[in-house]
Amino acid sequence: MRVAFSGSHRTGKTTLVEAIAERLPDHEVFVEPYYMLEDDGFELSDPPSREDFERQLRLSIDLIVASPPNALFDRSPVDFVAYLGVDFDRDDWSDLHGALEMLDAIVRVSIESPDRIVLPAHEDKRFRHDVDEAITAVFDDFGITTIDVRGDLDARVQQVLRAISAGA
Repeated sequence: MRVAFSGSHRTGKTTLVEAIAERLPDHEVFVEPYYMLEDDGFELSDPPSREDFERQLRLSIDLIVASPPNALFDRSPVDFVAYLGVDFDRDDWSDLHGALEMLDAIVRVSIESPDRIVLPAHEDKRFRHDVDEAITAVFDDFGITTIDVRGDLDARVQQVLRAISAGA
């Protein structure tokens, strides 16, 4: 199965992907496009610019399209659409829908209340929540069903494994 993990920053996506990968050793793990770009020598601005998010969106789409049938993606293209916000023009990204259709499941890792992740003082909590809400809105706009996980890591892992074994 091709499974993408989606959510705002600092929600536990990477930790969850790593835990799922341990239980699905036949799946290839694709790290966040941000880190792939960094490894390739691309310098992203801080905070990332519109062009940075577009570059990550393009790479996310390309990774899905070229991926093997058993793949785990730390982030989905929808995340970058949410980060781009109102500036996102669907007409410029006609291949986005095709890439999303190639995914067998998308795991949605939302901010919980109370928040499970302690944020550093320099983090903008409002921005993080705005992105979380925008991701939900994009899934709704595209009519995409997600596997929504909650709870501690073990609970999240069990929720994902149950859902994908049932055919998500």
